[in-house]
Amino acid sequence: MEILDTTLRDGEQTSGVSFSAAEKLHITRLLIEDLKVDRVEIASAKVSDGEFETVRKVARWASSQQYLDRIEILGFVDGVQSTNWIKNAGCRVMNLLCKGSLKHCMEQLRKTPDQHSADIFAVLNNAEQRGISVNIYLEDWSNGMLNSPDYIFYLIDNLKNTPIKRFILPDTLGILNPTNTAQYCREMKTRYPNLHFDFHAHNDYDLAIGNVFAAASAGVDGIHTTVNGLGERAGNAPLTSVIAMLHDQLKIKTNVVENKVNRVSRVVASYSGIRIPNNKPVIGDNVFTQCAGIHADGDNKNNLYYNDLLPERFGREREYALGKTSGKSNIRKNLEAIGIVLDNEAMRKVTERIIKLGDKKEIVTQEDLPYIISDVMHTETTDTIKMVNYSLSLARGLRPTATVRIKINGEEYEETMPGDGQYNAFSKALWKIYTKLNKPKPTLTDYNVTIPAGGRTDALVQTTIAWNFNGKDFKTRGLDVDQTASAIKATIKMLNMIENM
Repeated sequence: MEILDTTLRDGEQTSGVSFSAAEKLHITRLLIEDLKVDRVEIASAKVSDGEFETVRKVARWASSQQYLDRIEILGFVDGVQSTNWIKNAGCRVMNLLCKGSLKHCMEQLRKTPDQHSADIFAVLNNAEQRGISVNIYLEDWSNGMLNSPDYIFYLIDNLKNTPIKRFILPDTLGILNPTNTAQYCREMKTRYPNLHFDFHAHNDYDLAIGNVFAAASAGVDGIHTTVNGLGERAGNAPLTSVIAMLHDQLKIKTNVVENKVNRVSRVVASYSGIRIPNNKPVIGDNVFTQCAGIHADGDNKNNLYYNDLLPERFGREREYALGKTSGKSNIRKNLEAIGIVLDNEAMRKVTERIIKLGDKKEIVTQEDLPYIISDVMHTETTDTIKMVNYSLSLARGLRPTATVRIKINGEEYEETMPGDGQYNAFSKALWKIYTKLNKPKPTLTDYNVTIPAGGRTDALVQTTIAWNFNGKDFKTRGLDVDQTASAIKATIKMLNMIENM
């Protein structure tokens, strides 16, 4: 099964999303070289001068690596304009957008089917002269099949003997369901068995993956996706869900490398500014996290609560949440991960404390366990790194400044640095200490602040910071009435964690 990813074209039509030239090149390289996606649609022709230069940069890289035939540009039925733009940008594959429903043809173009067909042939002839390969989008195909199938068959009958390589069947407005998707795709494959058909889903009714399942079952040859489901309105079919579904549910092989998808999804989330929902299949933070104690107990007994979506396939790890629904099995799994063994009485006390914290809606994480154990057992924590003191200044017209004093193995160190914000100044002062001591530093990969609704100034703020250290991704959380103070707490937790990595 061929996979075309259109994150950089259709995905960029997500409200508020715009990728820079460097970001588009990086994502293209990740899609082709790391994920092994078959084809990548990177732009629309004639968008802007900046987009033209971006496409040229991607095309130069693709040409140098012999990937140019896998780079595709959306073009239009506009005489020679799109073909000239694509050729001058250095590309040689055009996805030609034509009308796949009689209503679009007659009311948007104000042309007859014969006139539109003639216009398409003019573009095809020019593309052939310019050495440009053509695939064709039948825009609004789903409405065409619902309301004017004879128009679609007329158009394809006219075009089926041309050099068009692929006919793309878009559910442009996301109106299909799995039943009629299967019916219409099967009809296309039965009527035109020698043509290559791609299916392009939209998620307006939250049916994109179900419709992809139906289209693939009906025998289409290619599927269009976007990373993280980016796209117009409710988005497109997410690459990760499509791959998992094809591989597991339909046993259809693709070239996509599963264990790279999580990292690529995080990169695209960072560049797009669109966060991945915690419950998003395959890549959401919570999808490989067991909360109920009975599930952890079952995992200890021959993996009773596992399915084929093993986290390791996708570059993830299974986690066991801590909260009011946790049982001893959840807690024991987390303790094993950090190398702590407790007797039954200690386990009982720790379990009771975690349940009480959960009742108060406080989030308990693995890195909190040593502190909880210390508290309930009335012992001292053995943190290597402790915050002695810090001072943060913020004044109008002046850069924020932070003075930080920390204790490492009993020795105190202090530095002062300005920054672009209070936490940035704190971080720069902290890393200055680390640089002097030649201690390794992690990379901050994400920073998320959760502020309770309602405008209460005394409410606890939670700051969650994602880090990467020596190739390992992890998160720490801090809780405080002050946002910066909560971030500092999360950072100190992180420093103690990496001491033992």
